[in-house]
Parts: sequence; structure tokens; C-alpha cells
Amino acid sequence: MSKKKVNDLEVGQLTPPKINIKNIGLTEKQKSLVRLGIDDENKIIFISGPAGSTKTFMAVYCALKKLKRNESMDLLYVRTVIESAEKGMGALPGDIAEKFNPYMAPLEDKLRELLPANNNLATDLVRKGRVQSIPVNFLRGANWINKIVIADEAQNFTFKELTTLMTRLGEGSQLFICGDYTQSDINGKSGFSEMFKLFDDTESEKNGIRCFSFGLADIKRSKILSYIIKKISS
Repeated sequence: MSKKKVNDLEVGQLTPPKINIKNIGLTEKQKSLVRLGIDDENKIIFISGPAGSTKTFMAVYCALKKLKRNESMDLLYVRTVIESAEKGMGALPGDIAEKFNPYMAPLEDKLRELLPANNNLATDLVRKGRVQSIPVNFLRGANWINKIVIADEAQNFTFKELTTLMTRLGEGSQLFICGDYTQSDINGKSGFSEMFKLFDDTESEKNGIRCFSFGLADIKRSKILSYIIKKISS
């Protein structure tokens, strides 16, 4: 292979895949979150709400909008390895990437919902490093530059872990923190509600930290879920 062809191949491998997002109908509430999410002045956005109220979906939607607009940005997905079942599965085999892979499922689901099904865009974004994931346990010492970070299931983060998460944010980055007050799996140690309330004020808004809440009326997953959440919340 000629040197020119090698160089062309290398350039092609480094070229970020073009992001095409499906046209989806958004509610007025969702549109208001998108306006917050794509505004570069907003550096941290807390999103609270019950199961099925599109917290993660909308965070990923906003992230893809930003990645489409700025090819130098990457998406980082952060979760805790806390399990939601009463009884854990125990240690998973493999290296850290293999161990964390099952916790990537919510992000993969949202990418499949939002990206065209007739191409390998989601796979390409992961392969070329524009979409990555990491457990919250490995954040210490990180400095995020030009990244969009989505912290999912944040009700399973302690106040200390949320502090570590938020203080990793560097220049050109944005952080979405998604959580549900009612579904913490860490026995009363969740820091999400406390952190949300701490920054839910006008001063924080002026400094680029916004707090956004979905409610029962915003549940989109199914009618039965709306009934279940309403029943157990009453």
C-alpha cells in the first residue's frame, strides 16, 4: 500500500462519524429542557423525575445535539456499579470494561432510539471514542475538557461521589446529572436530593447550574407505569 493510501486511511479512521438524529416529537416540557441543554452557558444540569419520565433519553438527546454541532466534543456516560436488585450477582468476570458493560445498557438503548437504525452510527461513535463510559469509582483525578458527561441513576451516588463528579468539569464541558429520588439503592446514603436542593436557586442559575424536574404527567414509557408510580407514591 502506498504512503498516500496509508495516510488517507489514517485520516479516514480519525474522521468523526456524521451524527444524524431521528426526528422525534417532543412535549413542551421536553423542549424546555432541550433549550437548557444546548445552551453553552449552562454547565451543569440536574434532571430529576420518576421512572419513565425521559430523564436519560433527553440528556442523551441534548448530548447528541451538541456532538453534532461540535465534532471536537465527546460523550462520557457515568454510572455507579450499585445493583438495583435486593440480592447482587456477585463479581463479574473480565477486565473493567467487560465488568462495566452491563451498566451501559440504558445508554445503548437511548442511542438506538435516537439514531437511524439503518447504519452503524452508534457502533462507530463508540469505536472512534466519541462515546465512552466509566464507573463513578474511577473519576478521581480526571479533568474533563470538551466533554458532555451524563451521570445516570444519580440517586445511587453519595454526596461525596457527586462532589467528585461535579469537580471534574473542565473547560468546554457540560454535565447532566439524572436521578430519581424514589429509587435509591444505597440505603439512605444518596446525596442526589440534597445536592439538587442545594443548587436549586437563582444564584446557581447565574453561575450555569440548572435544576429541572419531570413529574408523573411526564412519564412516557407506558400507561401502566404511570399508574404504578402514582399508586406507590400516594
